[in-house]
Amino acid sequence: MGYLGYIILIIMGFGGGVIVSGGVFAFIAIIGIVPRLAQKTQTQDCISIYEDAIMLGGVFGTIIMVSGLRVMLGHFFAALYGFFAGIFIGCLAVSLAEILDVIPIITRRLSLKVGMAYFIVALAIGKLTGSLLYFIIPGFYSLKK
Repeated sequence: MGYLGYIILIIMGFGGGVIVSGGVFAFIAIIGIVPRLAQKTQTQDCISIYEDAIMLGGVFGTIIMVSGLRVMLGHFFAALYGFFAGIFIGCLAVSLAEILDVIPIITRRLSLKVGMAYFIVALAIGKLTGSLLYFIIPGFYSLKK
């Protein structure tokens, strides 16, 4: 393959990446995670900071993944990153569930009148336990019976 072939592959890869990232950011915008967070935390004047943080996180994350760059900041910053990434993923999941009206459907189907807070906490603890097992036990994700 000549130089022209490589140039075409670079353009196609870049274009595909732009389309996929645009779709991801459009998805985040459509489910309304940023305005909902601002409303819940009463920080509506900081929406542009939230949006910039999400955008910069996506850009820097992509650069690190594509380039293979290793960022050695130590265990504390790795734990801090994991904490904030978990908060973001949790907010994303709750926003998606809220948009799809999952929680009201579950309460009607299971006839839950009291104890919804316990149900949500149990879901969060289950997710936490599964994540810890996945990341702490080597090869856990590939265990098969």
